[in-house]
Amino acid sequence: MRFAFSDDQLAFADAVRELLTNECPPEVVRAAWDSPDGRNRRLWTQLAEMGVVGMLAPESIGGLGLSDIDLVRILAEAGFAGLAEPLADVAAVVVPALRDHGAAGLSDELLARVVAGEATVGLGLRSDGSTLHAESADALLLEAEDGLHLVATTDVELSPLNTVDGARRLSRVVWSPSEETLLAGGPSAAVEARDRAAVAAAAELCGLADRMLAIAVEYVTERKQFGVPIGSFQAVKHHLANATLALEFAKPLVWRAAYSRTMGDPDASLHASMAKAQASDAAEVVGVAALQCHGAIGYTVECDLHVFLKRAWALQRRAGDAAAHRRRVAAAVLHAN
Repeated sequence: MRFAFSDDQLAFADAVRELLTNECPPEVVRAAWDSPDGRNRRLWTQLAEMGVVGMLAPESIGGLGLSDIDLVRILAEAGFAGLAEPLADVAAVVVPALRDHGAAGLSDELLARVVAGEATVGLGLRSDGSTLHAESADALLLEAEDGLHLVATTDVELSPLNTVDGARRLSRVVWSPSEETLLAGGPSAAVEARDRAAVAAAAELCGLADRMLAIAVEYVTERKQFGVPIGSFQAVKHHLANATLALEFAKPLVWRAAYSRTMGDPDASLHASMAKAQASDAAEVVGVAALQCHGAIGYTVECDLHVFLKRAWALQRRAGDAAAHRRRVAAAVLHAN
């Protein structure tokens, strides 16, 4: 049995990386901090035209009809670029939720608009307590005790929240659940949404860690001390080797979590928690190593590293932090024994 991505999956990921390299360099990510809504609508349209936004949507409404394992590498590329758009929330969580649990009619129409890049739906899960880009969304998918609700933006009150990553505009949403807004699936649909969000955040964290590691390697190759690149010093090599090891141990857990969701594995929720915990830890290790290799300049806004560091800090807590997911894994293991 071949445990690897297919040539088509790798080619799609390469095409997305090429687009993001050209259209989402660090200066574009920086610009999102100062933009009115933190969004890049032109880039969102391009991603929709490529089929990325609707990868998990049915072909009958313009989607690609693909699976989570097809999407997970794309999300890692979004992390590598520091993409500020809500791709993980929309493509990995909102689209399958509307596909599987939405009511015929309104949900189908909205899903088609989302796939086409004409609309976005903000995601608010109870594990986060906030919603990304809610102020610019056309509708909101919100979690309550009885499941997921599709809510009109006119029926909520938004309170902007401060965040370490200025490109991620977060809001607290005040709203009242009702039977009219409740999607099918009940509480299990909400659990599935949280699992999908955890895997999506883990994939982005892997991409972010890859980018921070690449930035660190480039810096220690160019920066000289005592007439030689600091990357030739054994202590620096050890820092980067440890960072690489942590990242390469995390990636298979993230890929496996996406594969488990694709194959309907009964342990998919457990695998999602394992992936999010390990990816969060790996991003932390890589970020610390990269910052140490840069020295004081790594803290400055002039250094690109700080952009990716702050995104990693934000995503480490998104969809549950490492400690919360470890408790979930521990509970599952202890219950099984």
